Amino acid sequence: MEDDCKPLLGSVRTGESYTHRGSTDSLDSRAKRPFHVEPRNIVENTPQERVTSEASVLSSRVHYYSKLTASSDRLLSPPDHVIPAPQEIYVYSPLGTAFKVSKGGDVSSKNPSIVTIFAIWNTMMGTSILSIPWGIKQAGFTLGILILISMGLLTLYCCYRVLKAPQSIPYIDTSDWEFPDVCKYYFGKFGQWSSLVFSMVSLIGAMVVYWVLMSNFLFNTGKFIHNYANNVSMSDSDFGTNGSERVICPFPNSIPGGNSSSFNMNYLSASNSSDTALFDRYWSKTNTVPFYLIVLLLPLLNFRSASFFARFTFLGTISVIYLICLVTWKAFHLGIHLEFHWLDSTQFYVPEFRLLFPQLTGVLTLAFFIHNCIITLMKSNKHQENNVRDLSVAYLLVGLTYLYVGVLIFAVFPSPPLSKDCIEPNFLDNFPSCDVLVFVARTCLLFQMTTVYPLLGYLVRVQMMGQFFGKHYPSFFHVLTLNIFIVGAGVLMAKFYPNIGSIIRYSGATCGLALVFVCPAMVHMISLKRRGDLHWPSAIFHSFLILLGVANVLGQFFM
Repeated sequence: MEDDCKPLLGSVRTGESYTHRGSTDSLDSRAKRPFHVEPRNIVENTPQERVTSEASVLSSRVHYYSKLTASSDRLLSPPDHVIPAPQEIYVYSPLGTAFKVSKGGDVSSKNPSIVTIFAIWNTMMGTSILSIPWGIKQAGFTLGILILISMGLLTLYCCYRVLKAPQSIPYIDTSDWEFPDVCKYYFGKFGQWSSLVFSMVSLIGAMVVYWVLMSNFLFNTGKFIHNYANNVSMSDSDFGTNGSERVICPFPNSIPGGNSSSFNMNYLSASNSSDTALFDRYWSKTNTVPFYLIVLLLPLLNFRSASFFARFTFLGTISVIYLICLVTWKAFHLGIHLEFHWLDSTQFYVPEFRLLFPQLTGVLTLAFFIHNCIITLMKSNKHQENNVRDLSVAYLLVGLTYLYVGVLIFAVFPSPPLSKDCIEPNFLDNFPSCDVLVFVARTCLLFQMTTVYPLLGYLVRVQMMGQFFGKHYPSFFHVLTLNIFIVGAGVLMAKFYPNIGSIIRYSGATCGLALVFVCPAMVHMISLKRRGDLHWPSAIFHSFLILLGVANVLGQFFM
């Protein structure tokens, strides 16, 4: 009754923001004023129910209220007594049909919090997990742990700002917006194109890393099968430890104090067979295997739809769980090998604090990168009020997973006799190809990446072709040209620079500059300034985030 007595042309109620008025996630009668049709006015119970004349009269009444002021004036809305309770809301069409709207959308299509959390965890868990131990080695054990925790918190906050960005835009329904749309709203065409470019950097960088890893896994898988079929023992072909759980140093020549003479002698004695020499000639990790993958993957990239490959995304979860079990098994058998040397390195140990730490920050920027799709993932959450909590829990699980794998691999790496500097950018390379458990891990990852790679290519094609030609598949020639460029980049990197740690850190720092640090901070500060709520502590903090993103990129080239 109190609301009915208020003037029709009154202002918006205190505490009611225009952001909430434009959100389709809320069907509150004060926040949205859709047309309502009472159940008794529905003539037939069909998917597209016809409405009676009473319903049309009610529609005309609502339209009357909307015409009392200019279309740009949003202060006038139909009063509460015109629109009944929100549990019976229908959307009216001028064609004389009405569709019932369930509050919050279709509840059956929404996911509970636990599903949303693990969807984020599964999406974020990628190839970066293989480089975390190497990144900790580059930064130093103690500093590496501190950086991992700090980067997790920083990227979580920036991801939170991305999630809240559409709600900062008044007077516009942003329910179906993604973050590039927000960037376009605030920065115009420059924001739209810059978000596209940096998104392409992250996607194509991931595809290059996938090609390098698939070449690696295919090479080691083929080598294992060849050695097993021909009863070839390669136990002494690599410089490393002895015993059932061998750990190797693939490139001891590059390690100070490495036993290169022993490595060369063992390699020559193991490669004396002519059959093995012939196999090595046609089955090379850098010279032949990257080209063999073209025959398999280039045709898959030209599929019009990627729905078939999307069915195998569950393999990513299985692969990560198996990796965690593998790391636990190796740690149980190898034991802990740690000594703390804070600033000076020794023959077998690295300092706890190293100047190469920007290499870890670059890897972690991509490892914690989910900012370009977090809005989409959170839309399927059943309880939207728990989005921030679920996002925080997901980041916590991701950070704990990275900590577990990175710290454990670094700690159990057998020093002595091997130096911690032997830890490879792909820690699976520190285990020989004859290791059965590692062979299973490589095979699972190879199959998983073979199915994910076309999905990444599909995302690149949709974004680029849609932006330039307005179609996702303009022609076979256009798609083939784009795919040849992507595949060519992967083959060149796999042949001349197969260092996934460096590829990840360069692409991670570059795409993270815009999509993780600069854009979320700038959007938040601009929205605060337009509302008159920007204060100097917030301005200093978010400007500091932008400087961190710039320093992260520069550090990849100077460290």
